[in-house]
Amino acid sequence: MTEQPKLRPERPFFSSGPTCKPPGWSLDKIDTKSLGRSHRSAYAKGRLKYAIDLSKELLGVPEDYLVGIMPGSDTGALECAMWTMLGARPATVAAWESFGNVWIQDAVKQLKLKDLTVLDADYGEIPDLGSIPQDNDVVFTWNGTTSGAKIPNTDWLAPGRAGVTINDATSAVFAMEMDWAKLDATTYSWQKVMGSEAQHGMLILGPKAVERIESYDPEWPLPKLFRLKKGGKINRSIFEGATINTPSMLATEDYIVALEWAKSIGGREAMFERANRNAKTVTDWIESTPWLRNMVSDPAKRTNTGVCMVFQGDWYESLSAEEQAAVPKKIASTLEKMDVGYDFNGYRDAPPSLRIWCGGSLEQEDIARLLPWIEWAYEELKEGRL
Repeated sequence: MTEQPKLRPERPFFSSGPTCKPPGWSLDKIDTKSLGRSHRSAYAKGRLKYAIDLSKELLGVPEDYLVGIMPGSDTGALECAMWTMLGARPATVAAWESFGNVWIQDAVKQLKLKDLTVLDADYGEIPDLGSIPQDNDVVFTWNGTTSGAKIPNTDWLAPGRAGVTINDATSAVFAMEMDWAKLDATTYSWQKVMGSEAQHGMLILGPKAVERIESYDPEWPLPKLFRLKKGGKINRSIFEGATINTPSMLATEDYIVALEWAKSIGGREAMFERANRNAKTVTDWIESTPWLRNMVSDPAKRTNTGVCMVFQGDWYESLSAEEQAAVPKKIASTLEKMDVGYDFNGYRDAPPSLRIWCGGSLEQEDIARLLPWIEWAYEELKEGRL
């Protein structure tokens, strides 16, 4: 019988989105001067611009790239990029997990792109990205939030390629370095690696993306929330704090708190190091735990944010499919009720699994304390005590 652990995580927040708040976060750290003000007021607009500028600085975005705040979280930002740029030339949409498959559905069923190639792969795998023609526009997810599989490199994107690259980087930015020279449109949301509030996304456009938007009018109507042009040119005010629709200033101020914290600890490099340490804690434990395996078999493709693991071994494999699906759910729900760990069950569309978020806002010690509890709950379940 495995003894119940004594140490509990001080902050038991392991969700993959919205993720754990930065260490030391509290409501009294939020600047409230912009609340109750028009988002068009000089002060509120200045705060929106500050969030944009600080994001650009911390991410190392090139000076000639535009960064803007979009409605609808990463989904709104990514769909805006797809709806405004695709259709001008052949396109490839590559996916290997749930959210990437949403972009496939957009391309196939909503935009109905005439010259479209779809590349997909099972959870834990990456499709053959090298097969994508360099003349094609391409939509891809840098890091699979629901599978734990990331692209190992950008070698498959040729410098100066003709097609536009649209990169969903929502669970990658602030944890992995972006190869900006090969990225024309990149999107993410505040509620992923930075642990901020949801509903707002970021759209980062390089010169090639701006040129595409200015020179191309898609055949489908664009909702107001996706309209980036004014008088045939990119509406640069959107990238200077004048949002398309009314933003939440409370969420904006919360995001600023997270950005300032990241800057205070050393910027994105420090965030990378924290995520790498956190992920190593989990991946090393998986390797030493015989009844678990990493969902991603190739170490070069394993994420340092949402680490996903599946069960194996004689006992688990003797269970019915329904019983297997219940294993991670029972472990996660048991530890949630005990306030040991929240929201680390695998994604609903993924194979039965556990998923532990390891982004930079988490403390390594909290992750290390969670793991023995998972071992204890597994043994309790195996012995019929859960």
